Amino acid sequence: MSSTIITLGDPLMQESDTQPSSKLSMAATPTANTLPQRLADFDTLTDALEYAAAGTTGYNFYDAKGGVRSVLSYSALKQSALMAARRLSSFGLARGDRVALIADTTPEFIELFFACRYAGLVPFAMPIPVNLGSHAIYVRQLRGMLESSQASIAIANLDFIGFLEEAAEGLNTDHLQWVGTPSQLELLPEIEVVFQPNSPEETAYLQFTSGSTRMPRGVVITEQALMCNLRGIVRNGLEVRAKDRCASWLPFYHDMGLVGLVLSPMAAQLSVDYLATRDFAIRPLQWLKLISRNRCTIAFSQPFGLKLCALRVRESDLKELDLSCWRAAGIGAEMIRPDILRNFADKFSAAGFDERAFLPCYGLAESTLAVSFSKINQGVMSIQVDTKTLVEKKMAVRVQAEGRKFNEFVNCGRPLPEHTVKIVDDNGEELPQMMVGSVLVRGDSIMTGYFNNHEETKKALKPGKWLDTGDIGFILEGDLYITGRRTDVIIVNGRNIRAQDIEELAEQQPEVRSREASAFGISGSDDTTIVVLVVECRLTSVEERQSLMSRLQQMVYMAFGVNCLVELVPPHTLPRTSSGKLSRFAARQGFLQRANIADQISVVQSGDR
Repeated sequence: MSSTIITLGDPLMQESDTQPSSKLSMAATPTANTLPQRLADFDTLTDALEYAAAGTTGYNFYDAKGGVRSVLSYSALKQSALMAARRLSSFGLARGDRVALIADTTPEFIELFFACRYAGLVPFAMPIPVNLGSHAIYVRQLRGMLESSQASIAIANLDFIGFLEEAAEGLNTDHLQWVGTPSQLELLPEIEVVFQPNSPEETAYLQFTSGSTRMPRGVVITEQALMCNLRGIVRNGLEVRAKDRCASWLPFYHDMGLVGLVLSPMAAQLSVDYLATRDFAIRPLQWLKLISRNRCTIAFSQPFGLKLCALRVRESDLKELDLSCWRAAGIGAEMIRPDILRNFADKFSAAGFDERAFLPCYGLAESTLAVSFSKINQGVMSIQVDTKTLVEKKMAVRVQAEGRKFNEFVNCGRPLPEHTVKIVDDNGEELPQMMVGSVLVRGDSIMTGYFNNHEETKKALKPGKWLDTGDIGFILEGDLYITGRRTDVIIVNGRNIRAQDIEELAEQQPEVRSREASAFGISGSDDTTIVVLVVECRLTSVEERQSLMSRLQQMVYMAFGVNCLVELVPPHTLPRTSSGKLSRFAARQGFLQRANIADQISVVQSGDR
């Protein structure tokens, strides 16, 4: 880059920035508060913190063994955020300049996020390197975010500062002025400044999309959009009560983790208990123990997190748990498979879990977070629709006869107040209920656009202020059902085949683990579409590998009537997004870059003739 990145000459502190801070209390914040509860009826995020800081609740951080690592009350957060804001002011940045924060599950990230808002700066969270592939891929992702956001400052703790410094080298921007750690920032002087109040029309933060189907883009969310969504979540979606308490393992760089389990609880003055995502992945039992021990009532997860719990938690561990307190088990962020929820409920009912606590919901970063919620205390409602009719006529018809192939979809509920959802066809015409089409959303939580990306903004925001979500689904009696992503539909000879259906078929084989298969389409030599299935494989025997490939090809043909090109790759090869989902877009790009593809395609095409 042509500009100079200023770094402090002082040596880095030797202890990790993630260690407990002596200035933080080590007694977890209480569930009961001293304040009358207000449910996100504030104009801005800092207004919400100003109110919450007068109470006794806050954020609590736990280690892998279940011990309290750090505690950050809302009162302490306000003070530390203001101090950090005064230090950020020493850089002389313009109002609205962007600040990049690598979002580990630490108090420092939250302090710096709010510090940016007090200082009139726009923070955005960047992922930690979990399931993102190689070192080079992670650094490239960070560099892309720094460039597209035109960040002026970038901050990471000691565990990740090396990645960030590497990403900052060779940047194609003159904007970046400083790269450092929270400890280095503390060495800067606090500038005496009177901060200008934030206005509802200002940008609150950028949220980078996960990039499962394309490169990540920075979603611009205003204070007004954020507060509207927070109100909808805590009032209508969760029906928050004064004695609620939250628990979360979700990463702070994901919209469900940040908006749903950091900002929403604060806006309702609730205490939250955090377990780092990597600790949850190693021992998911600790998350359930947090819920049980602290009597948490609200906890969200992606479906794969519940699947991990069902797989990893032993029957003998159930006697340590009492999950009867868990009244809102939010499920979202990816396609919701009813079988995963049933398996979880079957296992943990012995520990007091009530399946009526399941709370399926739908949302996306472009709508701040939430679009729709199912009803509290209703549990999972689903519908089984005929697969043939779904594929051929784009119509959701209930299965009438036994033995018919079906797809089961979960009811994601009704839109939040001030929001509307409609289903449209390829021409933009609204469809009647049970017809499958593109999901469009309109409401006060919708983004203003993608930062510095007019072309992508124009594609997403349609006339009439409708957001094209990129998802497909249908409406039944006012409730929304999501059937997949438009970009994840493979069209073969005029038939729409969901990539997820092919991947789930692959996972039925004992050699294929969950989230280790990626399906997509590529163009053949005669402009036909070839179905490709890439599977991570641990088998070393040539005979065993060939057997697996043959079985997979046969299963796909029997289910969908199309030939399939199967490629086996080593474990950890398939690229993943910052939220842990497989990136079909990146998997397809990687496949196309590998050698001898033309010969493989010709074999598949000859089988189609």
